[in-house]
Amino acid sequence: MKNKLLVVLVSAVLLSGCTLGKKPDERNSNMVNLSTPQASASPLPSSSPVLQASPSATPEVKGQIQNENLTEQNVEAKRAVITTSKGKITVELYPEEAPLTVQNFADKAKSKYYENLTFHRVESWVVQGGDPLGNGTGGGKMATELSSRPFDIGSLGVARGGDIKISNDSQFFICTDDCSWLSSQYTNFGKVVEGFEIAKKIQVGDKILAVEVVSQNSKK
Repeated sequence: MKNKLLVVLVSAVLLSGCTLGKKPDERNSNMVNLSTPQASASPLPSSSPVLQASPSATPEVKGQIQNENLTEQNVEAKRAVITTSKGKITVELYPEEAPLTVQNFADKAKSKYYENLTFHRVESWVVQGGDPLGNGTGGGKMATELSSRPFDIGSLGVARGGDIKISNDSQFFICTDDCSWLSSQYTNFGKVVEGFEIAKKIQVGDKILAVEVVSQNSKK
């Protein structure tokens, strides 16, 4: 009887060592530490102050900044009508604060540059288009024109990459929600005054049918 009891006790001790003999960190080595935040898959969320306006809003273009010799010959331009496949969006322009950007936009509109280009990026707070390649990597370079004007709902801005001094000369965006974190970081050259509901309806792939820039005294 005593021998049987001894065998039972020895067996119990050996079995208990299979689990309790390990250190806590060894037992849990394959468990996720839920108290430690996991790294984000993207270092820059879509609403980050350092806006990646596209995969690369400012393309890699060798040489000097394009359009660096722009003059203020079109500073009288005050409004633009952006006709899209969803309807018309009228924007007030700010030539006093961003004269080179407004001129560049007016020149492209006059040359029909934007016709049949698309809106390649649409998020809950922004719609962006004007890329000749349609994927967010096209366009040239021009100097950024910063001002103190805040990016409000309806603001019209210019996409750029990591260098704050260099902006894209083709891609523009419209803030369909608050974009205040972009203030003093991106060129702000206008604001929607009519057709904001059209901007809200824009979807990826919708087309820019035409852009017409008119002067302050125009009846259009």
